[in-house]
Amino acid sequence: MRNTITVMNAKGGVGKSTLVLALAETLANDHGKRILVVDADAQASVSHMLLPQDRLEAVQSGGRTFVDFLIGAVLKQSSAKWQDYVVGGASDIDDARSIDLLPSDTHLTLFEREVSKGEHERELRKTVGALLGEARLLYDLVLIDSAPGLSVLTESWLREADFYISPTRPDYISTRGLKFLRQFRERDPDMGFAEPLGVIINMKDAHAPEDAQYEEWLRQDAENYCFRQPILRVSSLQAATRFAPRPRSYWAKYPGQTGASLRELAAELLGRLAMAQPGATYRGAPGRAART
Repeated sequence: MRNTITVMNAKGGVGKSTLVLALAETLANDHGKRILVVDADAQASVSHMLLPQDRLEAVQSGGRTFVDFLIGAVLKQSSAKWQDYVVGGASDIDDARSIDLLPSDTHLTLFEREVSKGEHERELRKTVGALLGEARLLYDLVLIDSAPGLSVLTESWLREADFYISPTRPDYISTRGLKFLRQFRERDPDMGFAEPLGVIINMKDAHAPEDAQYEEWLRQDAENYCFRQPILRVSSLQAATRFAPRPRSYWAKYPGQTGASLRELAAELLGRLAMAQPGATYRGAPGRAART
């Protein structure tokens, strides 16, 4: 099954990590999906969102992050297994206990610098491809929180994952990031590239006419394959990024319309994935089939 998805926009500040968090917890809580979240951003934002601070610090200081795995596998050519670096039971939602995490750390930037300096790009892509090949069989979905821009690691995810999703804010600069990513996808097609699952309009201000205009403009471009459900910029979603000291319910974390919107988005994502599988009735761009 094709089930590995990198979440990517060349522009930062589009709410990418928060969206990965919310989708993982919704899919685990509502659909019982076993999820692997790969934190591939040096800021380690989604790692901080999914783990209590003391637990994450223990993993980082103990050399048990995803970055430590990459250093061993790519730079030291060790026989390290990525499964040994997985942190289970991530999330503070009591009914979302099927989320595993490959946590990140700030020294990811230094690792990528060493990869480029030592010309280890081929080994990196091979390592990423092998990881995803094994994870496809162990999880229902793999969500990769990719860093903005096009680093050597982000390019590996884009070329080795099955799909990519592009969150964007409905503003000019964020949408420029979509255009840049599309142009990059069209370069060197023989090297392979993930299939676009669509654009998620994120952090929309429900009361801003400019946001509504940009949303309409994004939806008019068929190549964006925009998801039907936009995600609004609300305080409850911002608060959800802080790990709670005690387990809480899904509705306590994502109350009211926020939770309803995330559930609609997660259901549409599963529908697009189903349509994109080999042998599915509709084999065109999944976003086009999803718009009715």
